[in-house]
Amino acid sequence: MHWLRRHRLLILTVICVFWTGLFLLGRFVPLPFVSTPWQLEQGFEDVLRKEGRKTPTRNDFVLLGIDQSTLEMPVLLPEEKANNRAFQLMSERPFPWSREVWAILLDKLFASGARLVMFDLVFDPPNDGDLVFAKALAKYRGRVVLGANIDLAHNEIICPNGTLVPPPPTGDPRVGYVNFWPDRNDGKLRSALFTISESQLAGLPSFAGEEVFESFAARGLEQLGHGADVPRDQQPHLIRFSEIGAYPPRTLYEVFDPRLWKANYQNGALFKDKVVVIGATSQIAHDVVVTAMSPNASGPELHLQVMAAALAHEFLRPTFFAWMIALVVAAGTGAWLLVTYVRRPLICLLALASAMAAYLVLSRVLYDQVGFLLLTVPVLGAFLSSGSFSLGFEYVLERVEKLRTRRTLERYVSRNLVQEILDNPESFYSSLRGVRIPATVLFSDIVGFTSLTEHADPEALVRQLNEYLSRMTAAVFANGGTLDKFIGDAVMAVWGNVRSQGSTQDARMAARAALEMRRELKVLNQNWHAQGIAPFAIGIGINQGDVLCGNIGSQEKADPTVIGDAVNLASRLEGLTRIYGVDIILGPNAAEFVRDQFHVRSVARVQVKGKSQPVEVATLIGERTEKIDPDLVRHLETYEEGFRKFRERDFRGAKILLSRFLEFYPQDFLARTYLDRSLEYETTPPGEAWNAVEIFQKK
Repeated sequence: MHWLRRHRLLILTVICVFWTGLFLLGRFVPLPFVSTPWQLEQGFEDVLRKEGRKTPTRNDFVLLGIDQSTLEMPVLLPEEKANNRAFQLMSERPFPWSREVWAILLDKLFASGARLVMFDLVFDPPNDGDLVFAKALAKYRGRVVLGANIDLAHNEIICPNGTLVPPPPTGDPRVGYVNFWPDRNDGKLRSALFTISESQLAGLPSFAGEEVFESFAARGLEQLGHGADVPRDQQPHLIRFSEIGAYPPRTLYEVFDPRLWKANYQNGALFKDKVVVIGATSQIAHDVVVTAMSPNASGPELHLQVMAAALAHEFLRPTFFAWMIALVVAAGTGAWLLVTYVRRPLICLLALASAMAAYLVLSRVLYDQVGFLLLTVPVLGAFLSSGSFSLGFEYVLERVEKLRTRRTLERYVSRNLVQEILDNPESFYSSLRGVRIPATVLFSDIVGFTSLTEHADPEALVRQLNEYLSRMTAAVFANGGTLDKFIGDAVMAVWGNVRSQGSTQDARMAARAALEMRRELKVLNQNWHAQGIAPFAIGIGINQGDVLCGNIGSQEKADPTVIGDAVNLASRLEGLTRIYGVDIILGPNAAEFVRDQFHVRSVARVQVKGKSQPVEVATLIGERTEKIDPDLVRHLETYEEGFRKFRERDFRGAKILLSRFLEFYPQDFLARTYLDRSLEYETTPPGEAWNAVEIFQKK
């Protein structure tokens, strides 16, 4: 314990260094648990993408989708086909249709004022209508973009055929690759690669002067005159996505239907100054991408999202590697400083929670305002682990220290007093200023102890006395009492001064303590007798009443104790045990409180020294739940009736009843005493002022 306390700072440092190092190790070693926080970081960033600020949806972007209804084509009437070249071509055979359809579409869109048309399609093998489509592409050069596909398996780029785009197609500003590169860890798309080199495709470092291919989105931005907004560093760039479904697909065939063209597209006004992307959106096309926002994002829509992010400069910046290391180290250090110097567990917990909440808020603010992805999960993991394990150590240390303090104090003061001091110090200290409360007081004393000290061996007597006091104190503690003090060989205990359970319950616990003292002394005497040691006899007085509770003493030394008339009476009652030949005497209030659960026997009406009024006192036989001789309980009724007749001056009746009781218990001191007095008063009756009160002038 002393070693832990002495090396507290060292242990806290080891804890924080361990957890900080463990979280740093997870960045480099892909082991279970160790690398989990770094893997969860992507999940947290995805939450920010979903819940945080999005790239604004542009109202000049339109997606025309080759959806299921377009592929299946509704049944058309002959007159609907007669003057509609597009419907005729689309009805001749299933997709892919004659490319004349796309030439018709370009004429229709640009006639409506479209700004840019982008085909998320790869027109690779030759097909019908290529010449017509090629003329349209040449006519609208600088306003059309076609898709190309990078075949990673064969390390080649599949471009539109030579009829549509003369070689080399990769250098044509109308052609851009449509590929996306998802994250290798979980297959989710979070970034866009606007340019890529031949070396990169081969898995080699890039070099100056080699051919660089541009993406579909990059070509579109260039055609719009925003080439400066295209990152050309051949590195993936994290983007801030728009809302899911920001660009819902419109059905392609409706463009060629005169009625729907008018109803849904306002005769083409919808496309004025718009960027139109045409791509597959049917389920059978499987042109979907798993993104951080959605598990089935449409490929054509993603191109629009990438372009929107580039135009708005909504690129996300990850935390630099050096900053990652610094943040994790700072988190571990911060937890160490907090736990080391605050030293109050509750405040530390609140500070840990507040710091984590503040860091989460900061990460959200940085994401929303400047697009910065602040490293969060590993940092908070290191901070929380270091802080919580340090707090755990502090808690264990405090509990051990508190237990040690409690055990030390319990050697000198009562257990419940120690508990109250440690658990409720403010309440306890306020009571020490002085308060009047109802309490039950017990005094226990060894009969004839002074004479024993004159002849007994001092060392043996002290050992015997300590054994006796230990058992008596244990009886007090076991029944919720407070050990007020030892007065030589006497024990003073109180119930209700530190924590009361009510006057009735306090008195009952004091009675149980007295009965346990009686039992413990019987066991001690048997052991001592076997060892040839003289036994002890004790007297116990219990009284209940109002007392003054406070810290009593001088400025140099004071003790928490109780004083008052009720305390004095309890001490006097203990002394009366020698007069009446019983080991326990109860005051009037205590007797009434315990009578329903304990067997009580009347003793006398007494007026002790210092009291002007007599009180009824009784002795304690046992608890009603104990195994007590049923004959004794029955014959005690005879005693009580004889005692009552004695009080009523029916001395002859008292004599008969007490004699009957003594037939069964001839050694009973109380019954013998009242029988002798009954015989005396029967021949010489007392005066009219007699009220059966015995007055004692000595303590």
